[in-house]
Amino acid sequence: METRGTPVHRRAARAPRLFTAQEANATLPLVRAIVQDITQLAGDLVGRRERLSLLLARNRHQPQDLYGEELAQIEEVLERDSRQLREYAEELQALGVELKSALEGLVDFPAMREGRRVCLCWKLGEAEVAHWHELDAGFQGRQPLSGGGPPHADAFSHHSRRSRG
Repeated sequence: METRGTPVHRRAARAPRLFTAQEANATLPLVRAIVQDITQLAGDLVGRRERLSLLLARNRHQPQDLYGEELAQIEEVLERDSRQLREYAEELQALGVELKSALEGLVDFPAMREGRRVCLCWKLGEAEVAHWHELDAGFQGRQPLSGGGPPHADAFSHHSRRSRG
């Protein structure tokens, strides 16, 4: 099993990693840990940005620079945390996982289903990867793996073309 900080295999830029449902679930402990960090940090960033906006608005109405030091501190922390958030997202990308919503903890695992690209979908709080959706459908169009076709290797595979014998 991969752990955070462990080098991941290099992948060709135009050939993304494709997951089976079993492989997506096997990576879930690591993905879950990264996504938990992402959602916590994203929530903190939203709060800090709101505080910064409030201070900037107050500062415009005050002739003195009463909030200058706090503004500088918040801006510095925002920049640091924004960098960290990008690094977490890059960790997911290195695993082949696509971050869809930092605040909601929503990720997609690229997959093939019946010869076409789809996404296996997981959201923080769910026990396992149990949904999929068409590329253009997004979270709203997700369907359970158990419905609409079998979730086994014939339905979700690594390859767009499967040999039939």
